[in-house]
Amino acid sequence: QVQPVESGGGLVQPGGSLRLSCTASGGAFSSYAMGWFRQAPGKERELVAAISRNGGATFYADSAKGRFTISRDNFKNAMYLQMNSLKLGDTAVYYCGSRLGPGPTAYYTRPASYTDWGQGTQVTVSW
Repeated sequence: QVQPVESGGGLVQPGGSLRLSCTASGGAFSSYAMGWFRQAPGKERELVAAISRNGGATFYADSAKGRFTISRDNFKNAMYLQMNSLKLGDTAVYYCGSRLGPGPTAYYTRPASYTDWGQGTQVTVSW
C-alpha cells in the first residue's frame, strides 16, 4: 500500500497553467499504476489521466487531451500533472490514485480500480 499526497492546486484564470504533484510512500512505487482523477460538486469522480507502472503508457480523458500531460518519476516516488489552457470546467478537487499492477487496460481509467487515494487538491479556474 502507498500513501499518496497531492499538492500544487490553487486559483488560476482561464487560459492559465498549474502543475500538480503527487508523492507517495509506504510501498514499491514502481509497482503501482497511477492516475489523476477529479471530482466537481454534484458530479462523480472521473478520470483525468493515468499512467502505467513504468510510464510507458498514458491515458487521457477526452477533455484533457492536448492540454494536460501526465508523467512520473519512480526514483522520486512522484507523479505529475501539467495542466495548460485551463478552462472554467476544469474546476474540481483533483485526486491522486494508485493501484497495484498489472491489470486489464480498462482498469487504468476506472476510479473503482484504484485502491489508495490522496486527500485531494483544489483547482479553481475563475475570473
